[in-house]
Amino acid sequence: MDRLSLQDPLFATYAIAATLMILKAVAMSWLTVVRMLQVKGGFRSPEDLRKTPLNPNPDPRQLEPDERVERIRRIQMNDLENVPFFLVAGFLYVLTVPPLLLAQVLLYGYAASRLLHFAAYFTAQTHDLRATLWTAGSLILIFMTVRTLLAALGI
Repeated sequence: MDRLSLQDPLFATYAIAATLMILKAVAMSWLTVVRMLQVKGGFRSPEDLRKTPLNPNPDPRQLEPDERVERIRRIQMNDLENVPFFLVAGFLYVLTVPPLLLAQVLLYGYAASRLLHFAAYFTAQTHDLRATLWTAGSLILIFMTVRTLLAALGI
């Protein structure tokens, strides 16, 4: 069986986890737009104050930061700081041909930690909870990366 095939359960596990993370990251842009339309504000650019069908009553206050919009932007920035590393680390880790169960725990565990982190951030949970969820994902990345490095060195 070809290692980089969706017929391979190991690679399929990575593909599922990676796809979920990509979809989640892309969804954050959509969520930002939805939130800006809901609050009719949180815009960033002066041209956003032009009268359009989606903004029939522009107001200079629409350029002021809105915490509900900024929260989504912070979540998105956190994803952009973390998910790309997962996409690369997960792919390289799969090339080490780890046991399927271990790979599933790590790859799905990372995806779960990021989804739970999103839920905690979105609902304004404590920093302690968010940090715990972030740490779980970070430790998974470190483990996969170190394991990949050791395998590449033949250790």
